[in-house]
Amino acid sequence: MATPTTTDEIARARRAVRQQAETAAMLGVDYVPCFRTGEGIAEVEPPTDPAAAVSTAADPARAKAQQRMDELRARYERDAPHEKFATPHQFTNLVWGDGDVTARLMFIGEAPGADEDRTGVPFVGRAGQLLNKMITAMGLRREEVYIANVLKTRPPNNATPTPAEAELCAPYLHEQIAIVAPEVIVTVGLPATRLILKSSDSMGRLRGTWAEYVGPGPDGIRVAVMPTYHPAYLLRSYTAENRKKVWSDLKQAMARLG
Repeated sequence: MATPTTTDEIARARRAVRQQAETAAMLGVDYVPCFRTGEGIAEVEPPTDPAAAVSTAADPARAKAQQRMDELRARYERDAPHEKFATPHQFTNLVWGDGDVTARLMFIGEAPGADEDRTGVPFVGRAGQLLNKMITAMGLRREEVYIANVLKTRPPNNATPTPAEAELCAPYLHEQIAIVAPEVIVTVGLPATRLILKSSDSMGRLRGTWAEYVGPGPDGIRVAVMPTYHPAYLLRSYTAENRKKVWSDLKQAMARLG
């Protein structure tokens, strides 16, 4: 990237640096890595069109994965497991998933909220905005990861998914994971973590420690899992200690991905 010279370019560069610093401070980052070349700081030039990074047109494997994901969603809509919940969900939109269907990193949350129900896209409300900052702090774009929830419909009053609800929706999440085939899963929050790891431990005991997801069946996919706190929990308990814990978890995921 060329050195900024005009007033507008300098202003944009300053805004970018300030936003990155604010994101780092929000997560409790205690260092900023710099990579230098012989001519100065090395930067990665993003594609002109962000969609190009996940284009299916020029990538047969991604196109096939997208077709499988679309077919799975259609099957979910036919099966409608949410209609079997003890308290049926009165939802506006199905919230399926978002991002690159062949991503190396997958985030799994618990259920859509009001903003997600309105848009049909996971993690777009306040918690989603914080998740976006977390992804940016990892040196990635949202378009480069895959994001899904255990439940695909908003629970009444944003209630925590019950174990029974999670189990009804689990087969579809397992297939989503198999299609994406990520190298690392970051589970955010206790419901997602317990379902993925088949554990009854507390979040305090589970987070920050590597575990393994084993998909159903004799040939089930195996994926490294890093549990961490849900962004909504961080918003409620926005302490330096909690932010540093989450950043520590994300750094471990970054290291695993190389």
